[in-house]
Amino acid sequence: MLDPAAPQLVLNTRALYFSWLPADPDAVAALVPAGLRPRPDRQVFLNQYVVDDETQTSGFGAYDLTYLGVSLSGVDAPGGVSPGGWWTHYVTSSERVLGYALTHGAPAAPGRTTVEVAGGVLVAETELDGVTVIRARCRVGETGHVVSSGHHRYFTRRNGRLLSAVYPYLAEPVTPFEIEWVEFLEPDHPVYALRPANPLTIAWGFYSPRASFAYPGGLTAHPGDPTLRSERAGELASAGAPRTNP
Repeated sequence: MLDPAAPQLVLNTRALYFSWLPADPDAVAALVPAGLRPRPDRQVFLNQYVVDDETQTSGFGAYDLTYLGVSLSGVDAPGGVSPGGWWTHYVTSSERVLGYALTHGAPAAPGRTTVEVAGGVLVAETELDGVTVIRARCRVGETGHVVSSGHHRYFTRRNGRLLSAVYPYLAEPVTPFEIEWVEFLEPDHPVYALRPANPLTIAWGFYSPRASFAYPGGLTAHPGDPTLRSERAGELASAGAPRTNP
């Protein structure tokens, strides 16, 4: 197993990353734990990516992965451009990545992700338990000369504690880029709660055949965690209690 405290670098993934407004905002908000707040528009994000070769990673090897979740208010990534995100689902083909993610509190499960481009059309699919649960179709152009960079901040929960980490990234998006449709194919699967509204309303997104990022390894406890607040209140009460003679 990989050391969960060790950072990991991932280079030149084929990544489709975008966000939408959901069909059921209340169901989306219900997935966010106490101590965190969803955005007022209940925006949902999805990243489907493929790492084709083990030489593209510092320790993960080749793998594919999908994560999705709910965008948050008041916990932006450094720079204030990207909102923090609560992972609701995290699906990977790699046992090594699965173990690493689970030790960080991610809701990780085994599955498969494919991202295929032919004739200017991209189709990305996510499979769980042998069944395709998400399928996205996009129109994509050529990689331009613009490089997008910044940070994302994602939250997980481990042993009842809310934790987060900041993930730096670089991506070379294609232009033009247009998301034609997104399908959630299994109404009985829990992921269906995150399905997009009809008509589809995209908040932002890109496809990049060369997207790179780092897993920082370390995690930070969220100061808004209600568990921490209870413990602090108990500590203060104990510190202020009158002392009795033995």
